[in-house]
Amino acid sequence: MLSWEWPKEAGRVLLAILRDGRADASDRLLAAELAGDFTVISDELADALLSIVQQGDESEQLRTEAVLSLGPALEYMDEDLFDDSDEVTISEGMFRRIQDSLRRLYMDAGVPKEVRRRILETSVRAPQDWHRDVVRAAYVSDKEDWKLTAVFCMGFVDGFDDQILEALGSKNPDIHYEAVRAAGNWGLDGAWPHIAAVIAAGESDKPLLLAAIEAATYIRPQEAVEIFGDLMDSDDEDIVEAVYEAMAMAELPLDDEYFDEDDETIH
Repeated sequence: MLSWEWPKEAGRVLLAILRDGRADASDRLLAAELAGDFTVISDELADALLSIVQQGDESEQLRTEAVLSLGPALEYMDEDLFDDSDEVTISEGMFRRIQDSLRRLYMDAGVPKEVRRRILETSVRAPQDWHRDVVRAAYVSDKEDWKLTAVFCMGFVDGFDDQILEALGSKNPDIHYEAVRAAGNWGLDGAWPHIAAVIAAGESDKPLLLAAIEAATYIRPQEAVEIFGDLMDSDDEDIVEAVYEAMAMAELPLDDEYFDEDDETIH
């Protein structure tokens, strides 16, 4: 069932499960995952999720799932939509409380490493000044998981162009993937040759290809159109759809200028 088809009481049900410490662990984990959906998120659910993140006696897995579910609302409300009642998912007070709490928790060395990583990845979705120093420190860490977190965060925190370009050459496929996404988010022109090469390589790494398709349209949109042609003949519907979506997001016209009259392939 899609989230917009959930029953009206879905939010109340999720809230009850999250607050019930005696509920089955798998049920609470699923509730934490679903609670961040825009169809149900509210101050009450955000409060329940934040409470779980703050509780040291909760499982590490539940705490990480809970904090990740706060991310979408943070990112969305960072657009300063608090004056528009039709757009508000959480109140400004809750937004600020989440920001303050996540910063405090991240600075607490007693919080488990995996929870701290996810706290950082969530909090950067509404960037603050303190993020630059901690992201920089994470990037120079000798731990691959922290470096991965840092490159993910660079997609939200500005000022890391050189590090993103460097990370494009990482042999770690996860870091490489996040670097491609970050390069697209900031429209880094220096990343263009690498992004174009990923697209030219085709479908050997589908998630990376999909990320490169999106990135290309934000770096050099007109040139991206020129290298998308073969992808429109792909048997993979996800890839064809990604090209259309990327062009739409970049506000490129899908008209006869880019299509062959016979085969409707982009040129």
